[in-house]
Amino acid sequence: MKSFLSFFTIGIFLGILFIKSEVASWFRIYEMFQFKSFHMYGVIGSAIALGIIAIKYLKYSQAKDFGGKEITIKPKEKGFTRYIVGGIFFGLGWALAGACPGPMYVLLGSGLPSVLVLILGALLGTFVYGLFRNKLPH
Repeated sequence: MKSFLSFFTIGIFLGILFIKSEVASWFRIYEMFQFKSFHMYGVIGSAIALGIIAIKYLKYSQAKDFGGKEITIKPKEKGFTRYIVGGIFFGLGWALAGACPGPMYVLLGSGLPSVLVLILGALLGTFVYGLFRNKLPH
């Protein structure tokens, strides 16, 4: 129960952050894909930079999780095709829907019930990927 409340609190905080920073805004996403605004690129770039710093710190400090076990990060398999094809599908879905997976739930929570169609589509896409995963080039 304690971890549920922690994740719930972090989710509420991120939801508020997404709305206030306009990361969940369809208009901001539209601007990004038309290369008219730096806003989303700045947010994404900042997130990448912070992620790199955090991962380097976790590896350097040999940090431990809440259970006391050392945090280990397995290296990803090298591959070009998987990232290009996956990135294209993700980018097309993001551009067509106007929302990526995280903000979809934030938009639903902010009172936009039409986002349920996007969430169901994302879940269906995930299910279809699971069916064909063994047949895809990884």
